[in-house]
Amino acid sequence: MATPNYSYEKRQKELAKKRKKEEKLKRKAEGKPDDATDDETGAPDGDAAGDAPPAEPTV
Repeated sequence: MATPNYSYEKRQKELAKKRKKEEKLKRKAEGKPDDATDDETGAPDGDAAGDAPPAEPTV
């Protein structure tokens, strides 16, 4: 069985976070009003509620 590549998953998460931050800065620069909620989760910005799936219990 192959082992999970956690560094790849971490890098992908970091890249997604960076992309989201850049898009937010771009929207701010354009002068468009920014929502108080996140587009995907509906959670307020800065809330980590919808960022990661729940951890699997270890046996």
